[in-house]
Amino acid sequence: MAKDILPQSRLKELLNYCPATGIFTRKVSSKGSRAGDVAGSITNRGYMRIWVATDRYLAHRLAFLYVYGEMPEQIDHINHDRLDNRISNLRAANNADNCRNRSKALNNKSGVTGVHWEKKCLAWEVRIGVDGETKRVGYFKDLLSAACARKSAERKYGYHQNHGG
Repeated sequence: MAKDILPQSRLKELLNYCPATGIFTRKVSSKGSRAGDVAGSITNRGYMRIWVATDRYLAHRLAFLYVYGEMPEQIDHINHDRLDNRISNLRAANNADNCRNRSKALNNKSGVTGVHWEKKCLAWEVRIGVDGETKRVGYFKDLLSAACARKSAERKYGYHQNHGG
């Protein structure tokens, strides 16, 4: 069962939010925390989570609610830092938008998202995801050409400039 959406007015009664730092502080003392304390703890996935009344919320979702009065479907951390909850680093997104601003995969060997060495062709292969499908951009003899082709495809298909960073 989904929890009720926290009203912006109630959030502002309980917490202060600094848009320049992304930090929430408590306005009211309760159960082990005092007014003025920094609110939240880090989850095992690297996000800041904050108890508000009897529910837990991710801080980036609270920041968006605090400033704009709504919680969109998804919120993207533009610079990929899950603890950077400054309002200037957050944008409303859908799943496609969020996927177009991902960090480079940890197992990436080429150093460039969407570029891998294809042994059969002895060339760098470039691929990109578009509308749930993988499109092959092409094969390139050198990594620089492949990287340039990938960046060009990212611009063509509306990827965020930080994608793969």
